[in-house]
Amino acid sequence: MKRLISLTVSLLILAILYWKIELDRLIEVFQNGDPGWMFISLGMVIPITLLTSQRLRFLMPPKHNLKFGEANRLILAASVLNMVLPSKAGDIAKAYFMRDRGHLNGSLALSLVVLEKACDMLSLLLWCLFGLLLYPQKDELFSWMAIAIFLSLSGGILLLSYTQFAKVVFKIGHQLAPKKFKMRFTQLQYAWSEMHSYFWRDKLQQKKIVGTSLFIWLLHLLQIWFFILALKAWVPFLTNLALSPLAILAGLLPLTFAGVGTRDAALILFYGPYFDAPTGAALGLLCTSRYFLPAIGGIPFLQHYLRITR
Repeated sequence: MKRLISLTVSLLILAILYWKIELDRLIEVFQNGDPGWMFISLGMVIPITLLTSQRLRFLMPPKHNLKFGEANRLILAASVLNMVLPSKAGDIAKAYFMRDRGHLNGSLALSLVVLEKACDMLSLLLWCLFGLLLYPQKDELFSWMAIAIFLSLSGGILLLSYTQFAKVVFKIGHQLAPKKFKMRFTQLQYAWSEMHSYFWRDKLQQKKIVGTSLFIWLLHLLQIWFFILALKAWVPFLTNLALSPLAILAGLLPLTFAGVGTRDAALILFYGPYFDAPTGAALGLLCTSRYFLPAIGGIPFLQHYLRITR
């Protein structure tokens, strides 16, 4: 039911956006686009997926060998589930697939997925803050957003670094959470605690995970900049570092289906000083393709894992 509501909200937002900008103008933007840059930008899905798979291998304990092909299959299968399940639950399913394949026990698999998502979020926030600090058109709104991003980044680093701080946050969250979510909060707290002890155990592994995460998200933001070039628009790359993460964060709000609608509206709003609304809407469709293409590629692998699980 919740997924149906989020899909309805997405379709409603898109209907309003396309009604205002006129569908013919949106089609014209794609017709006038640059085929070369379009091919390059869409093709960026491949190196991003491969690097994400390699990072998953870095996350594995030394005694647990995860082959590169298997890591790719897990990432792609999770991409399918992330399109249809709420709150990126496909990544949680990935932990169960890893457990069922005998790679890790259940709690450690879940803790690694928690660490993976924490690195993703912190990397995105760091690039966003870097871009906002260099953003030339600072007004009150962007100043407040920079403060919010800084506080979120600081809080995430504290959660990852200090067990006592994490315990206090989880205790407060457990008390405030509705009754049906308290068990999930307890499971997350246990996984976070195990992840914390695992992550800080090996300095070399830390550097590999952090460095790869930052590079992966640099490629994500570079891909969005390539999308802009493919639409024959222009935004300075450093400005794109500030604006594209804000749109991605808007898409993470639990309001719409896979971020569709909120992410599109944010792209039109934030990039308004640089190009018109039809180009912003076209950019929104291309950004959505970043999630659909890996999901399409992962359908055969998901069917394989589901058969094994059954």
